[in-house]
Amino acid sequence: MVNVNLGMLHYVLDHVYGAFMHRTKLSPQFFSGGWGGAKLELLERMINQLFPEVQGQNWAPSMIQPIWNTVWETKNACLREGVFRTPCDDQLLSALPPECHNARVAFLAPKSVPPQKMACVVHLAGTGDHTFERRLRLGGPLLKENIATMVLESPFYGRRRPMLQRGARLLCVSDLLLLGRVTIEEARSLLYWLGTEAGYGKMGVCGLSMGGVHAAMVGSLHPTPIATLPFLSPHSAVVAFCDGILKHGTAWEALREDLPTQKDGMTLEEVRERMRDVLSLTDVTRFPIPKNPSSVIFVAATDDGYIPKHSVLELQKAWPGSEVRWVTGGHVSSFLLHNDEFRRAIVDGLNRLQWEESA
Repeated sequence: MVNVNLGMLHYVLDHVYGAFMHRTKLSPQFFSGGWGGAKLELLERMINQLFPEVQGQNWAPSMIQPIWNTVWETKNACLREGVFRTPCDDQLLSALPPECHNARVAFLAPKSVPPQKMACVVHLAGTGDHTFERRLRLGGPLLKENIATMVLESPFYGRRRPMLQRGARLLCVSDLLLLGRVTIEEARSLLYWLGTEAGYGKMGVCGLSMGGVHAAMVGSLHPTPIATLPFLSPHSAVVAFCDGILKHGTAWEALREDLPTQKDGMTLEEVRERMRDVLSLTDVTRFPIPKNPSSVIFVAATDDGYIPKHSVLELQKAWPGSEVRWVTGGHVSSFLLHNDEFRRAIVDGLNRLQWEESA
């Protein structure tokens, strides 16, 4: 009985937090600027072109050359910050706000071991994670395991946030797809740089919540085996914005007014169906199976008020050989309390890969 009550408490905590964050008028709603017009149409076409025609093949990541600045350095470790031009093509750049054109990363690495004997994991941002600090704290203890941490600042977040955007509340639906598409390009390019330029022997990608969805996409589309570690993540943004707590923070009326239609009196239910159609593009079960499914480890919460269990299990079913690990708690409490479990998944996922030099 105690366990049941604790589980309910975690679930209720998620809903109380969600009500405070998304039902109050303290912050603007998501997508108050509408669908995004021609940008949304462009992104729908581009995302449908992501998938390789031949099973097991993916397009090569773009080469980048970050410009590095040392933040601090000790006898055993070094933290650098880097800047590089986003490797997106001209079509994506034209849709991307100017503030997003330059990517920023933090790179925390041990100094006592050569790169070919080390691993590095790229950490992607969850909703509202505008800074490097939380992800650096997650990765910091892994230095003793000879695992470096690279933290990518998402487009539309941090210093890359557009001038008119408040907080994490994206102005248009197209911005959500654009954020994901650009994050995939940048993360794959960073992984390519780690392997070819920095010489790391193993690589991985992880993220929490929205960052976990993006991590799964990157792991799916990367041309070589990497550890793929989605934490507290759904299989699709539909779960968050159409079924979950974030639906209460979505500007449905603004979307209804912005939806071009020949029909008078468009219902909110029809608007939500249009949103489902658009966000189905983020369904990771449509993506190819990663090159090494055994190095895919999902960490999910037993009483998550944002992410239902069936959503996690759908992705595991779509990727045979992957593993799901359950932690006791809700979305918010697990985010705060289970960093050790996230770190253990990172270590185990990397251990299931071969070293590059012996592959």
